This record gives sequence, structure tokens and C-alpha cells, in this order.
Amino acid sequence: MELDASAYRTAEQLLRHNRAGLVLGGKVRPRWTADGGFWYTVDTERGRQFILVDPVEGVRRPAFDHERLAAALAAASGQSVDAAALPFAAFETAGDAIEFDAFGTHWRCALGEYTCAPAEARPAVNLLEVASPDGKIAVFRAGYDLRARSLTGGADWALTEDGTRERDYGSNPDYFMYSTLLASLGVPHLPPSVAWSPDSTRVLTHRTDQRGVRETHLTRVMPAGGGAPELLTQRFAIPGDEHQPMAELVVLDIAAGTVIPALAEPIPMSMSSPIARQWAWWSDDGSAVYYLNTTRYAKELSLHRLDPVSGEVRTILSESATTWIEPAQRFAQAPIVKVLGSEVLWFSQRDGWGHLYRYGIEDGALRNQVTSGEWVVQQILHVDEHVVYFLASGLIAADPYRRTVCRVGLDGSDFTRLTDDDLDHAVTVSPDGSYFIDSASTTDIAPVHTVRGWDGGVRVELERADISRLVATGWTPPQRFRATAADGSTDIDGMLYLPHGFDPDKRYPVLDHPYGFPIANRVAPCFDPGYYGTDAEVLAALGFAVIAVDGRGSPGRSKAFHDAAYGRLADAAGLADHVAALRELAATRPWLDLDRVGVFGTSSGGFAAARALLDFPDVFKAGVAETGMHDMRYVDLGIAEMYNGPLGDAYTAAANAEFADRLVGKLLLVHGGLDDSVSPDLTLRLAEALVRADRDFELLIVPGADHFGTGYQHYLNRRRWDFLVRNVMGAEPPAGYRLTPIPMDMDAVAELFG
Repeated sequence: MELDASAYRTAEQLLRHNRAGLVLGGKVRPRWTADGGFWYTVDTERGRQFILVDPVEGVRRPAFDHERLAAALAAASGQSVDAAALPFAAFETAGDAIEFDAFGTHWRCALGEYTCAPAEARPAVNLLEVASPDGKIAVFRAGYDLRARSLTGGADWALTEDGTRERDYGSNPDYFMYSTLLASLGVPHLPPSVAWSPDSTRVLTHRTDQRGVRETHLTRVMPAGGGAPELLTQRFAIPGDEHQPMAELVVLDIAAGTVIPALAEPIPMSMSSPIARQWAWWSDDGSAVYYLNTTRYAKELSLHRLDPVSGEVRTILSESATTWIEPAQRFAQAPIVKVLGSEVLWFSQRDGWGHLYRYGIEDGALRNQVTSGEWVVQQILHVDEHVVYFLASGLIAADPYRRTVCRVGLDGSDFTRLTDDDLDHAVTVSPDGSYFIDSASTTDIAPVHTVRGWDGGVRVELERADISRLVATGWTPPQRFRATAADGSTDIDGMLYLPHGFDPDKRYPVLDHPYGFPIANRVAPCFDPGYYGTDAEVLAALGFAVIAVDGRGSPGRSKAFHDAAYGRLADAAGLADHVAALRELAATRPWLDLDRVGVFGTSSGGFAAARALLDFPDVFKAGVAETGMHDMRYVDLGIAEMYNGPLGDAYTAAANAEFADRLVGKLLLVHGGLDDSVSPDLTLRLAEALVRADRDFELLIVPGADHFGTGYQHYLNRRRWDFLVRNVMGAEPPAGYRLTPIPMDMDAVAELFG
């Protein structure tokens, strides 16, 4: 039987870059204005609208008359201008006018009489520079050093002059520089990792010490200019190595031209710069730098104060753990730490749950525990006099991951839920801290965006998401479920994506979509499915039932729940729990066909997909493992040693190649030849072991692809779909179907460049 091509067409509509256009008003991305307000864009049935908000008066209105502005710009430029699709994405206010770039010209349009004229552009900061708060100076990389450039006069000068390849300034480790992705963008490197002081006189950065770090290699088989293959070399520390990248903090005085090194031990660079990770920051008044440091294996975490004039460093407090300790609920999350003049709010899981503790800055003494209970703090939002406002999860019985806005006195008194409902609340706080934008939703309730004050009251409603286009594709919201883990006692949560055109009297093939590493959740608490959730929706459009599970070892709940992953990366964040959940679901949903179960995943999810076939061959009949971290002995040292401990038997257990002879089902291994985050040799090691074990499998190496498959996603998607349709569904893919190439995700690029 051949699957109808309409299923592929619908699935293509739901791919990440297309799905965004199916939800109108799904997100509000504020652009702050000098008067304390903001503007944003929203796509409507009438086209794209620019909306201006006065949060004090509680007023939302069009930022300007779109029709009149389009007519004025057309008259001035001689170009055709559509009011529903204005030719600019951003503007700046200038009195009673706005300024923007369009048609290769900088324009100033007066909003009284609606006239437009070319104007002198403000000093521009390019993609590779970081501008000072006062907008007068930008810092950029030059070779292994940093330079400053006047944004008014254009002159530039050296800030450092002794950088080398082994100890350069302001860079990430080699393997977090996205060299392959940047090359596809025509960009040589990322902007420098720097943080300006509030008064624009100093810059915090670091020397990146990669001396002695092992070198690894990739091959560019088809260089852009033609010719023979090129060898690409990068430094990449793996578990057990003596050397890893280290960050040596320094403060650069812009006027004096001095370099003040921190007189303290360097910071281990697990994946990226401590400045990029927000592990180092300026005090509000610029009198000090505060930073976090950790030890190898992440068993100790400490807070330090750096004097930017002398370089002297003082340790304020430190804490240790028997497994690992981190300053937030998730690895990539900004630290939940807030310095308050003479005190600091410190995140800790010492009582088994993630809570806030108040310490003195001068003596490092504990004042009191600020929050407590069997729930967790997710983010500090704002501190006002003696009250802290924060996001918490675990307060809603239906979903332990939904976020609630709360307040409590710094002395631990008067805990209050400001959003007293069962919705998830994603929050953006205004720069001056006087209000916040709240996006409230669940997996089956579309977002409503409002501006709220710290009393919890709504000042103005901004948008109600319109999902009619999404529903028209046949999409239905995923079903939340709670199941029992493989231990027979622990509650776990998941989502079940129903196949399009669902009929409970039919039987449907099932796919599991794991992530497989203890740094992220697969089960979103909100309407936005997240990066991986869209992949599940797409496969549901093809006719699969898809499950996503947060098993034991995933973050966001109690410390004990997360600690289940320690020394057990081989478990792929609870694969056994996925199997237990699948069987429990099938007991009440006979339409789930457990004779047709597959699995697919990317990166650590690629490891998990292959491991599912190796550990549970009686359950999983086929799987696609893409860019897989198939051998934890050869992944990033910092992140592996944090969760798996020192190199030893736990790493051998987390090497899929060691168990290649267990393969029974159908397996497709996929990797990019230029993956500079997870080396393709990890997939090739597994492939070699499978060959030696005389096991049949399929191998797809895309020579020019990076970790994200940039430029090749349409091909990779089709190959994944075709394989799962054939080997799990038991059908033939639509003959000759080809997907449209996928454009670069500019939101992701913008995030990469800050």
C-alpha cells in the first residue's frame, strides 16, 4: 500500500518554518522603547501589523496608520509598498516620527502629516560587534585579540595585543563556535563574548585557554572554491582528558587601555563562554563583577566577587553535592541567582527541591530559606524592596512543569500565587522591572498575551492566538498523560500526539520521540511545542501515534528525580520508563498497535533511538538515529562528566557500539559529515561495530551537513519519513515526492548572535 501524497503535504505544512504561519498571534516579541513601553509585530488576516503599547495607561494601538505610511513611503521611494507587508521589520521612534531601513535607504517618516524622506542613519553596529550601553563604542574580535571602534568617529584601537591561538580573547571553545553553520552564512565567527559595564567604561571578557586540549578533525569533501578536500581541525576535550578549555576572566578599561586579570582560578568552559551562559555579570552600579565557578565533575558551585580595578577576587559562598550541583533547573538555563546590594538570592536543591536561599554578601552567612515546599523555583523575575517575584512549577497538580507567577517576602513570609489558575505562564519582564508580559496557555489552550503588574492584575490584553489555520490541517492538540515509571511507583508525565484523521476503531503504528540526555524536557507545558515537539506533530500528520515522555533523569522536578540520571547516561533519561508508559497507554487505548512501534531522535535523541532498539528489541521494531551521541566516551568532557562522573564503567555502558550484536530491528543511522558539535565518528564507530557483528542496517552520511542539517533538512526529513513509513507503518512512501528546501531559521540565527 502506498501512502497518499496528501499526508506528506500536510506534514510539510507542519514543519517548523511553515507552522509559525499557521498560528496568528502565537508569540509577542517586545521591542522596548525609551519611554518604558514597547512595540511588537503580529500577523493577522489583514497582514502584518505593528502594535504600540503603553503599559502605564493600559493602551494597545497600531503604532501608526499602515495605509498612510505605505502611501507616503511609496511616494518618496518610487517603489510599490503593500500596507499589509511593509518592507521593514523594525523601526525606531524619533519624536513624532519613526525611522527604519527599506529599499537600501534609511528613512524618516513624520507621523503627523505622513511624509517620508531619506535620513542620515544612526551609527551602525555590525553583526560581529557588541555595542556599549551608551551606543558610542563597539567591541569586536580581530584575530586572537579584541579591538574597540568609535561608532561616531569610526576610529578603532586595540584593547588587547597578546592573544594567541592557545589563549585568545572573548571566544567560545572551538566546538561551540558553530564553524560549519557560520561558514554557510558567510560569517567568519561569532561576536566576542563580552559584557559592558553599565557606564560603558569597562568590558568584562575572558581569555580562552585551550592549551593542551586534544585536536579532532573533520573533512570538507567539497570546498566552496572547488579543489581537493580540506581538513578542518578543532580542539575538543573528551571525558578523562587532562586538559579542557578554561576561561580566565579579565576586565578591559576602555579609556586607560589596561587589562585587569582576575586573580583567581579560571572557570571550566563546559560548552560555551561563562559570559554567554550568564555565569558572569556586572553589578547594577558597575562597582563589581560577580561570577559563578565550578569544579571538574560539577560537585561544587561557588559565587565570587571580582574587583574590576584591582582584579582581587573574594569568594562569597560555595555549596557541594554528592552527584552534581547547578545554579538552575536545567543545564542551559540562566542561573537563578540575584545579587541585591548587601545580600544575594541563591538557588539550591539541598532540601530535595529547587528553592531560593538568602545570604549576606560580606559574611557569606545564610540568612534564611526564602521558598520551600514540594515544588521548584524556575526563574527570578523581579525583586522590589523586601519581596521577590518568581516563576515556580509543581504547584499545579495536573502538570508538574506548568509555570506559575508567585511572590514571597525575602524573609520567607506571605507566599502568594499571582496567577491563580491552572495555565502555564511564560513571562518577559520589562527592562525597568515595572511590569511583565504574560503568555498563558496549555498544550490544548492557545496563548493569551497580556501585560500585568506585580499585583497580578491585567493592565491590557495584547493578543489571543488564532489557531484556525493550524486546525484546518487536521491538527489536534496532544493529549497529556500520567503513567507509572518502570520502578512501579514513580509518576511520569508525557504527551500523546494523535494521528491525523484519528478513528478509535482503527489500529495505528506508534513512534517514541526521546531526547535522551538529562539537560532538557520533551514534554512542553505550554501551547508552543518547542523545538522537538514540532517533529512529533509532523509524524502524527503521516498517520503515526507519537509519544513523548519525561522519564526519570530528566530535569524540572525534584532533585531525586533528576539524580536518577547520575552515572546512568546509558539509560537515556529513562528509556525503560518510556516502555512502561507505552504499555500502560496501550492497556486503555487498544488502537495503539504495539506490534508496530518505532523510535526516532536527534543528537542525544539519536543515541536514545539506537539504544531503544538495542535494549528493547522486543518493543521497538525500527528506528532512525540522527547525529547520535552514540559513545559517551567521546562527547564533550564538561557535560558528560557532570552527569556521568569520572571516566569508568558507566561510560562503557553508555557506548552503543558495545551492544551492537543486540540489534534485531531496522535501523537507519544518519550523520552530517561536518558536524562540529557531535562528531560523525560517533555514528561511524557504531556502524563499524554493527558490521563486525554482522548486523544489517542503513547508513546515511550527508558530507556537507552540520549538526542541524542546515541546507539539507528537506532531504533529511524525507529520508526519515520514508524509512518510518516503510519499516514501522508498513506502507510505501508516495512515489517521487520531494520536499521544498527549508530556509535558514533566522530566529535561531538571531539568538546565536544575541
